[in-house]
Amino acid sequence: MSKKQKSALFRIIAAAIVTVVLIAVPAVPESGILRLCLFLIPYLIVGYDIIIGAVEGIIHLQPFDECFLMAVATVGAFALGEYTEGVAVMLFYQTGELFQSIAVGKSRRSIGALMDIRPDYANIERDDGTVERVDPDEVAVGSTIVVNPGEKIPIDGVIIRGKTTLDTRALTGESVPRPADVGDEVKGGCINVSGVIAVRTEKEFGESTASKILELLEGASSKKSRSEDFITKFARIYTPAVCAAALLLAVVPPTVIILTGGGNVYADWVYRALSFLVISCPCALVVSIPLTFFAGIGGAGSLGILIKGSNYVETLSQIKTVVFDKTGTMTKGTFAVEGIHYPAIAESRILELAAHAEAFSSHPVARSLCEAYRRKIDKSRVSDVSEEGGHGVVATVDGVRVAVGNSKLMNELGIEYRPCSHVGTVVHVAFDGEYVGHILIADEIKPEAAEAVRSLRGAHVSHLVMLTGDVESVGRDVASKIGVDDVRCGLLPDGKVEAVEELIKNAGKNEKLAFVGDGINDAPVLALADVGIAMGALGSDAAIEAADVVLMDDDPRRVADAISHSRTCMSIVRANIALAIGVKLLCLVLVALRLVGMWAAIFADVGVMVLAVCNAIRALFVGKYKRTKPTV
Repeated sequence: MSKKQKSALFRIIAAAIVTVVLIAVPAVPESGILRLCLFLIPYLIVGYDIIIGAVEGIIHLQPFDECFLMAVATVGAFALGEYTEGVAVMLFYQTGELFQSIAVGKSRRSIGALMDIRPDYANIERDDGTVERVDPDEVAVGSTIVVNPGEKIPIDGVIIRGKTTLDTRALTGESVPRPADVGDEVKGGCINVSGVIAVRTEKEFGESTASKILELLEGASSKKSRSEDFITKFARIYTPAVCAAALLLAVVPPTVIILTGGGNVYADWVYRALSFLVISCPCALVVSIPLTFFAGIGGAGSLGILIKGSNYVETLSQIKTVVFDKTGTMTKGTFAVEGIHYPAIAESRILELAAHAEAFSSHPVARSLCEAYRRKIDKSRVSDVSEEGGHGVVATVDGVRVAVGNSKLMNELGIEYRPCSHVGTVVHVAFDGEYVGHILIADEIKPEAAEAVRSLRGAHVSHLVMLTGDVESVGRDVASKIGVDDVRCGLLPDGKVEAVEELIKNAGKNEKLAFVGDGINDAPVLALADVGIAMGALGSDAAIEAADVVLMDDDPRRVADAISHSRTCMSIVRANIALAIGVKLLCLVLVALRLVGMWAAIFADVGVMVLAVCNAIRALFVGKYKRTKPTV
């Protein structure tokens, strides 16, 4: 509990004790100036800030808020001689405000726990081998930093010495530590769990993953959704309208009664009008609606889903079309050897010599062959390397002339080759001019991709599309394996934009489209879609910047989780609106008919607010226990 909350609690307790004493002590007069002065003590203890707020609102020509309503109602109660009731009204109101403050604090702490990834320092290794602790902002790109067990990695980089395990929960939401060794990339904000490592920095601190996540979170609540705008506009119209209605209630009925021969009943109707003002205070709405969105963003963040603004929570709930990029989103984005076909000699020998021939190339296909060999490449065995751009490599390995490449290379060398009937990248291999078979390389489909599609169907997403710049055969093969409705292949970035524009144009009313991607070429489409969703762990900075939602663990199943979570948040918003307006309308009628007094009015008002706030806080936790079930 903060100092401000403790102070509010102390004031509430002190005012309540003084009020009880004043009611219980027989020596306190039942009327008169002395009684007024005595009851002003607990009233000012608990409500002085409300009175100040009301006065400041009037000075700034913005009087119509809850402070004004509470001040008018309680001052009016004192004017009518209802001192106990005036103090009780303020006590109830401040108690409700305290509950709301505690609830908001809990929500902020939840997001704060996720945001606690900013390192306070970096251990930079100097040229003489000494280690100096400096501010992360002072570390230049290419510097070597030392990270000890238990410390946060301050800046993105590559491990150049040591091995360890990393706690990536703050970034990805994964609870299982991830092993990391020399050559592995590490992200700023991860916690080094076990060994001492040295990291060569690849970014400035301001461009690191931790800093970018903080920027996303710090701005997450700055964009209001349409529901929040509705509540704000509603309060601006509602408050003066209620004040006018209360004034009419205080003046018109008693005037009519007097003119028709009745007695002076102004005091009774003024009391009803003041009770009317108290109960009509819209605090349950103006507090619970923003709090629901804030809690929803916090709850999503704890799952590794970063939503940049509450407007996107609302838009996510209306998603009916999800469009996926292929490479890096539904596939791993890395080539892997799937098989060796028509081998004329031992497959292991083919792979060994092919990997050595490609050892000096930086092409992704070359890297995949070297990784598939799974042994250390001895480059001393390789000589006379000739790389044919776009065709392949020819090199001498252990005295054998090895040709590794596509069909164009085979044609150039006059070597007959066998075509491949499988989908993927085909690498033909020849030794000393003799064809020995071909290696099939393909981008691996993420194991969770098919389940992600089924989960989206379970979330009632009606249209699932995949866009790719890959060839038709590869694109359709991946689409059939993961189960999307439609696939469009051979698209350049402008082609993806045109495809998404067409899908948005054909969408039904109030049906929104989300695009999920990870690459720099996806940035224009991410910005165009109603909701752009980027892969945050391996995605490009441009994609993360353009996106509205970032999935920190690159798991496409999180898309369905995000949609389901947003719909739960919106159901909470609608429930709170219905609860607040329904109870208030009922109580307003009861107050106007004098069936309940001001005590009941403020109790109903505070009670509705507490219920609405408690309901809003559910958005913090619902995502942890609810996951969209895939349809079979």
